[in-house]
Amino acid sequence: MICDGGEVAHVCRLLSESLILRERVTWYTSMLGKLSSLEVLVEKLRAHGIDNYAVTEFIQGTKTRRWALGWSFGPMRPAENAARGMKSSAGRKLLPPPVIAKLLVSSADRPIGPVVTKIQEVLGSLELLSWSWEPESLRGFGRVRENVWGRAWRRKKSREQHAREDMSEHCDASAAKPEECRLGFGIEVLVYRREACVTLLWREGHDFALFESLGGYLQGKLKDLG
Repeated sequence: MICDGGEVAHVCRLLSESLILRERVTWYTSMLGKLSSLEVLVEKLRAHGIDNYAVTEFIQGTKTRRWALGWSFGPMRPAENAARGMKSSAGRKLLPPPVIAKLLVSSADRPIGPVVTKIQEVLGSLELLSWSWEPESLRGFGRVRENVWGRAWRRKKSREQHAREDMSEHCDASAAKPEECRLGFGIEVLVYRREACVTLLWREGHDFALFESLGGYLQGKLKDLG
């Protein structure tokens, strides 16, 4: 297939159409033959404020390389190996933010019971939209509307408590809008032959700073168990 302007022009037209269709299509994808094309197109995605994208490298034989680029306007984040599938140092600057944060690494001979108990205790104490734990697979899943683990949120909640109570007297509670999820996350406890580790997964949302903040908070809570 030949396109006027080459592969950059072709994907730019696809990008322009995606800005109109947006979430009517879950993912927009294309394959590229030049790393220089990928550099141009990633910059265009970022210029349009598209933070949910994926870059993967295909290596055929010893010399031939191709690159896949995908982007989405939706909140669901792709897996780390799909979103950041480039190992060469030349392409690291093109990758989206990581979706995995390592919270704790400990020796495999240490019991994981206290770690699991601490995770459930800490997350169970937060005002999350939802939280569930699967004891068989040592995984948990949660969703949150904002930074509910920070001091600023606790001060804000205290200030607004009386205001909400007064407002409830004059508003129809049934008309309240559902709270929006800004961050969906997963937590996994993985036990290997020589070590056990706890990882935080970014599963939903567009706010990387919120994901980083949660990771730092949980890491601090778990540091004494390593």
